[in-house]
Amino acid sequence: MSTRIVVVGGGTAGARLAQRLPVTLLGEEPHAPYNRLLLADVLAGRYGPEVIALPAAREPARLGARAVRIDRAARTVECADGSLVPYDRLVLATGAAPVLPPLRGLRGAELPSGVHPFRTLDDCLALRGAVRPGVRAVVVGGGLLGVSAARALAAAGAEVVLTQQGERLMERQLDAEASALLHAHLTDLGVEVHTECRVSGLRQRDGAVTAVELADGFVLDAGIVVLACGVRPRVALARAAGLDVRTGVVVDDQLRTSDPHVHAIGDCAEHAGRVYGLAGPALEQADVLADLLLAESPAGATGGPVVSAPAAEPGAARRAPAPESGTAPQAPADPAGGARPLPRYTGTRALTRLTLGGARPLDLAAFGEATPLPGDDVVRLADATRGAYRKVVVRGDRLVGGVLLGDLGAVGTLARAWEGDEALPDAPLLHLLTHDGGSS
Repeated sequence: MSTRIVVVGGGTAGARLAQRLPVTLLGEEPHAPYNRLLLADVLAGRYGPEVIALPAAREPARLGARAVRIDRAARTVECADGSLVPYDRLVLATGAAPVLPPLRGLRGAELPSGVHPFRTLDDCLALRGAVRPGVRAVVVGGGLLGVSAARALAAAGAEVVLTQQGERLMERQLDAEASALLHAHLTDLGVEVHTECRVSGLRQRDGAVTAVELADGFVLDAGIVVLACGVRPRVALARAAGLDVRTGVVVDDQLRTSDPHVHAIGDCAEHAGRVYGLAGPALEQADVLADLLLAESPAGATGGPVVSAPAAEPGAARRAPAPESGTAPQAPADPAGGARPLPRYTGTRALTRLTLGGARPLDLAAFGEATPLPGDDVVRLADATRGAYRKVVVRGDRLVGGVLLGDLGAVGTLARAWEGDEALPDAPLLHLLTHDGGSS
């Protein structure tokens, strides 16, 4: 490809695009791109940092290169070291930053010693260096990230307290029964879990954290505090450049921003009013954009060599020909006549999976709407002895959501039925929860 493509961000989305296309990748972190989903395993000591590295990019990345300004008129990206990187197409894959809650004792971005976010490999390594057997660690936030951090800290020998402001753990993904099983599993791992518990402040001595204060006046001693309160899209660079930004950087079905020469993918992108913040959609967006840029390239137009996409993963985006638009790029000619339809991103149905270790590891998966509406059909199978739970929600003849803990034998078939949004077979609904999802 002769088009100069610059990618800002070396996370999941940016790294995927750099595997597919020859691009200039500007990675703010000093590390080669890595799998962020495995940071908890690094913290637990199960993997070394080198094990979670992602496949290499087609071109060497510029690591430690922080983009500070976009000049859209000159089509250049300025880095913190003063260098200018020209582009024909710019891809923003700036990801998301951890949310720092408004707690007494937190002042700006300067964190007291012992207080850690849990988002990057540097965060993980700093936290791993601080953990020692018997240290008291308080995790603030009982969502997916907080649960993962609590499990990893317990595996590393810390005495862990997990605080969740909501009524149950992972309330965005799990229903009450599944969350109760997760609560019991963490307790078995030695984690002390507090729900409906709001953290209001931090106590410190000589610049180091000593305790966490709760809104009801209770105080939790702490040598380590992990802030796992969610993330928010990193959009400052895009906003300063004058691009359309709402919650994320607004993109269309071809992942273009309000500037047709600038795209956005991954955790920083907002498509059809939604910011996903998950790995599956980030990978799918990167693949759609790679296909689009290849289709527009001279090689793509003439049948030249095309980089093949990796195999699709669960949560695949549905792709369709783009509708005609006055600003849409022109489709290359098809040798058989007519125009080859351009790739189009129409959203991702993302499935959440998590494995929690321990003497009895626990696998969980959740997708779609786990809470039924009036008139929905619900099928549940529970085995309290084995700590297994399966539930699906059916609306009409469509599978709209599900939760599985323990045995995930049916998750593949269920995920395909949900992602495809196709009518379910005419069979008893209980068959959905068998190991083969009722396919035999």
